[in-house]
Amino acid sequence: MKEAEVGPPNKELYALLHISPEASDEEIRKAYRQWAQVYHPDKYQSPQMKDIATENFQRICEAYEILSDERKRQIYDIYGMEGLTSGLELGPKLNKAEEIKEELERLRRRKEMEKVSAHVQPSGSILANLSLPQFLKGGSIMRGMAMSSELQSQISKRNAIAIGGNLAVNGNAGGGAASVMLRHQISSVSSIEFMASTGLRALIGVQTSRNLSLHSTATMGITMSLRDGSINLSNSWTRQLSDTSSGNIQLVLGPESSVAVGWQKKEEKMSAAGEIKIGTSSFGASAHYTHRFSTKSHGRIAGRVGSTMLELEVGGGRKISQFSTVRMLYSVGIQILLSRHLNAVFATGAFVIPTSLYFFLKTFIIKPYYLKREKQKMLENMEKTSTQVQEARAAAEKAQQLLQNVANRKRSRQLETDGLVITKAVYGSKKSLNKKRDEAEEANDELASQVIDVTLPLNFLANDSGQLKLHEGVKKSGIMGFCDPCPGEPKQLCVEYTYHGDRYEVVVDDYEELLIPQAAHKI
Repeated sequence: MKEAEVGPPNKELYALLHISPEASDEEIRKAYRQWAQVYHPDKYQSPQMKDIATENFQRICEAYEILSDERKRQIYDIYGMEGLTSGLELGPKLNKAEEIKEELERLRRRKEMEKVSAHVQPSGSILANLSLPQFLKGGSIMRGMAMSSELQSQISKRNAIAIGGNLAVNGNAGGGAASVMLRHQISSVSSIEFMASTGLRALIGVQTSRNLSLHSTATMGITMSLRDGSINLSNSWTRQLSDTSSGNIQLVLGPESSVAVGWQKKEEKMSAAGEIKIGTSSFGASAHYTHRFSTKSHGRIAGRVGSTMLELEVGGGRKISQFSTVRMLYSVGIQILLSRHLNAVFATGAFVIPTSLYFFLKTFIIKPYYLKREKQKMLENMEKTSTQVQEARAAAEKAQQLLQNVANRKRSRQLETDGLVITKAVYGSKKSLNKKRDEAEEANDELASQVIDVTLPLNFLANDSGQLKLHEGVKKSGIMGFCDPCPGEPKQLCVEYTYHGDRYEVVVDDYEELLIPQAAHKI
């Protein structure tokens, strides 16, 4: 299965000039002058090299012409190259200069708001529980009320914090809790969370998650109650079953041990989920289906059945503003009690049978099926884009020819001073680069077709101080000497380098910033 490529809009012109999307006018002019010295056709005597230089010099001039013009740069930042070549028809059709200016200003304000909201995201809900049978008997229609709120903030590139609280009243009883969670992104595939709460459920805990593959994630956590000192251990595995669906299994060990197997599916017009949960003192199953009638309204039906209850819920909701949604749900059900205690044999089977079934299906059915499907889709995509990739590779090779002399001189100077030397750098398919070495050896042809060697251009981009920086938010395939060897696939850049006699290695995603050397990269 091919994973959809995600990321910010392509900033190829910024990549061509090797500048940040926030670069000033002076930084743009300086970058243009530097690149013009490298690619000016008059510097080359050979007709072949002169033709290559002319082709790349025109690209540099075009990038400078657009980015040095304030109006063109604004249009490019919002709409990309299509906006410049199609009269801004990607958005509203704008014909007058005043309309263009007004639209750009509106979109600029929206981008600023999105940038702020990306760092601070408040949310909250109010739930009123009304009872019609209780009202018909002469009692109050209000049965209870619950309120919750949460504030999430991205405090740094790798750290986020969330603070929340909730309050619930049901009849004459009520309670509340406050919680805080700190999340640290250890790497591109793993993270750790520390959490604490006070109130009715006072506890502390830690949870760590790791992507086992492109489609599988494992999470392990431990929490301790501050009231009775009890400890809960949890393990969960999530597997992407298709582009729109996933499955998961969760094991919990503690005072209330349980095993749960679930499934979720989400599409543009609908979402559905189901779960079967078996515990040491209860069991049950639940499912829900939500249909979106429009971008603002939806309907929902849900049901729950188990050893303690039978309930059906019908309702819907409507979005009344950009940040607010009103939902109304009607539920009918009965409280039942089939069993309060389960015997040891049943409890053991509840853990062993679903777990064994999951791993059997994964090993002998699901994994072989998806490996076969992934390979088929990859081959189809390679065949469809082969001409495009061949042309892009040829252009990248030509660009590298012009960089070669300067890159070799820079590399020699760094070797003399024991500075920064890029020994190996490859860019391309994230999946291919993440393969284990034994798998990669069995698929050398596939790996070679999915990546491109970019050792030379990175040595060229290293400055005289022995540092190299690739800017965040800029797709790396646009850098001079790079190309996209696998259109539509998620990509990474793997770099091996030496600095002061030590060896280093780092892997970054397509839009991620790269700054070397760093002690964290040391092998």
